[in-house]
Amino acid sequence: MTAIEEKKADLNENIMILTGNHAAAHAFRQAKVGVISAYPITPQSPVVEKIAEFIAEGKLKARFVKVESEHSALAVCCAASATGSRVGTATSAHGLELMYEMLPWAAGNRLPIIINLATRSLGAPWSVWTDHSDFITIRDVGWIQFMCENNQEIYDTNLQAFKIAEDPRVYLPAIVAYDGYILSHTMMPVKLENQDKIDEFLPPLNHHINLSDISQVKGIDPVTTPHIVKRTEGTAPGYYEYRYALQKSLESSIDIIKEVHDEFARKFGRSYGNGIYKKIQTEDADTIIFAMGSVSSQARVAIKKLREEGLKIGIVSLKLFRPYPFKELREFFKDKENIIVFDRDIGYGYEGVLSYELKAALYSLKERPNIKGFIVGLGGRDVKTEHIITGVHKALDEFKQGIFTNETDFLGLRLDELSDYDESTYFKRG
Repeated sequence: MTAIEEKKADLNENIMILTGNHAAAHAFRQAKVGVISAYPITPQSPVVEKIAEFIAEGKLKARFVKVESEHSALAVCCAASATGSRVGTATSAHGLELMYEMLPWAAGNRLPIIINLATRSLGAPWSVWTDHSDFITIRDVGWIQFMCENNQEIYDTNLQAFKIAEDPRVYLPAIVAYDGYILSHTMMPVKLENQDKIDEFLPPLNHHINLSDISQVKGIDPVTTPHIVKRTEGTAPGYYEYRYALQKSLESSIDIIKEVHDEFARKFGRSYGNGIYKKIQTEDADTIIFAMGSVSSQARVAIKKLREEGLKIGIVSLKLFRPYPFKELREFFKDKENIIVFDRDIGYGYEGVLSYELKAALYSLKERPNIKGFIVGLGGRDVKTEHIITGVHKALDEFKQGIFTNETDFLGLRLDELSDYDESTYFKRG
């Protein structure tokens, strides 16, 4: 067998056809997660079901803790992480919201827990279909947040997330998110890396907290005062100083995220832009579509048709949502003329979250690009190529007319099909 044939055989042996959920589960297995605690919720459940199979079959030496709710699941993860274990879980939508009390607790105690989030709409009304509403609601709790576009990226980002979160310069929890059903239940080829290479990339966790060492009595998460407390053995920070440290760690984690991404790319040959955002046909573009996840994927199809019309247009697909990479985005967008943002979420009472955060990030530029935001695909409504194309044309027309607003603009609504709809109040019934 020639060297090329050996390489092909090796590639074929390591490639599996996996759903996004199972890609995440395999990443947990190969990361050698020590404790998993979870509660099932659609469309995430297959992640932890597959992990449970790995444990039952002896393919993963880990403790799976079954609990009565997602709140308890994250409470277990926090406790397990504090003992020095590598820890992870998965959830969706209201499961994430039920965890909410524990999310800032994990971040404040600097516990490097990884959550996989198969994104799903929030009720009411009840929905099990995808959008990014759950993902954006936790932007202020101190977690690193990633968004993925395909199943290979889910696998790769999980491996990177553990290494980033466990870095002594970071020690923060992270969420790896991907669109429910669109990725969670859709099968794609995923290359699983050799375990020895993963072990080289992701060494065992060396935790800053290790309560399992009973020779030293420790306590964590004490009640802090507004003031620095002076003791005979030294001083203890006040709450304000802890918050400052958390903020600075999040800010500086961007450099570590890029560093780990680049190391992964060198070792495994797969890159996702700069680890923060991905650029598609932006070299000659004066107009940029800004989106993340499934919306970015659909926009890739749309720009082919828009370029055929003669538009110089590209895409920036945001991968890192928190910490928000405002410096990197400001540097990239400083010479661009138009930005059209497509949000699969709403900052209720204002506009799409990606749209208003980008506007804030670019505020300090002396010559700011024109920015227009649209809402698409809430509750699993299809995001179609024509929606993207319609939005681009509408935005460019408004820019030419000098129209710049923060008005929330929805694409793909079907209000004309409703005979009893009153926009000023609510849906009339009967």
